[in-house]
Amino acid sequence: MIRVLLVDDQPLLRSGFGALLEAEGDIEVVAEADDGLRGVELARRHLPDVALVDIRMPGLDGIEATRRMAADPALAGVHVVILTNYGFDEYVLEALRAGAAGFLVKDVMPDDFLHAVRVGARGDALLAPEITRRLIERFVSWPPPAGAGSGAGLERLTGREREAVALVARGLSNDQVAGRMVISPLTAKTHINRAMAKLGVRDRAQLVVVAYESGLVAPGER
Repeated sequence: MIRVLLVDDQPLLRSGFGALLEAEGDIEVVAEADDGLRGVELARRHLPDVALVDIRMPGLDGIEATRRMAADPALAGVHVVILTNYGFDEYVLEALRAGAAGFLVKDVMPDDFLHAVRVGARGDALLAPEITRRLIERFVSWPPPAGAGSGAGLERLTGREREAVALVARGLSNDQVAGRMVISPLTAKTHINRAMAKLGVRDRAQLVVVAYESGLVAPGER
């Protein structure tokens, strides 16, 4: 059973998302919150698999709530998915930097919404290749945060791990990474997972950000 926490200040949206999720036999909404602070508290209490968090809320917003969840070792198994009305903007990028596993626009189709929750529960980032490419395009136009370009610990990666990370950052799926590196999909996934562990990132979304901020991949590269 996939356990979900809903954090959104709009009751109607929480109700709609909750009804959609509860109609599925493999998903359970364990708690709801109307602000980020309460969301963090409930995440610690219920330890959901997925926390669906609105990016803009009064009080503690979704970015800070994500940052607090990502920094709490007790919540290592909680995958934060950001909900936004605005598409991909600078707030979403900041949320990914803070530790979010991905994002969804609130007007997503129901089937895509449910698929995203299941993907998030598996620990896979909600960054399909086309979404990764949008992330890359946006990355070009925003200055990196302080400390960017420092290498971000990339010296700890093997050559094959660096190659796999670079391909992920260019928007390739695991199967495409495997094809490009002439290895099995399982080996590609192993390289990626090991790189994530060495770099101390939670998921594929943060891995892409690190790859660009460290200079491993430059915007515009193919």
